[in-house]
Amino acid sequence: MTSTLQRLKRQRDAGEINGFTLIEILVVIVVLGILAAVVIFALGGVVSKSAKAACEADGATVVSAIAALENQYPGTPLSTGVLTTGTNGSGPYVQSWPNNSAHYSFTVSGTTVTGLQLQVVGGFSGPYTGPSSCDSVV
Repeated sequence: MTSTLQRLKRQRDAGEINGFTLIEILVVIVVLGILAAVVIFALGGVVSKSAKAACEADGATVVSAIAALENQYPGTPLSTGVLTTGTNGSGPYVQSWPNNSAHYSFTVSGTTVTGLQLQVVGGFSGPYTGPSSCDSVV
């Protein structure tokens, strides 16, 4: 055993054996794990910010579609189907209904633009009044 260890040490010192020791590899793995934990912690706030921005953009899109529908067909009852399929054979006002069920969802209730309701998974439900309605999105 001792002769094998001495032989391996001579070979390594002579440059005949290349590679990393187990300790060196473990240190690298631990350092990478720490860096990954820091990155994941730093990105936690980015997800909620992006969900809020998406909520604001989707809300503005739906409000614009409703306004276009009301301008073209005054008095038309609002519903998700009317916005996505159009009326009187016309094209859709919204290509696909905004859906991010993990963070928020939109539904139409009432018969006017102010009847648009924003429902957020966190329990908030109220009329969509613009970006401030998305403040509770997480």
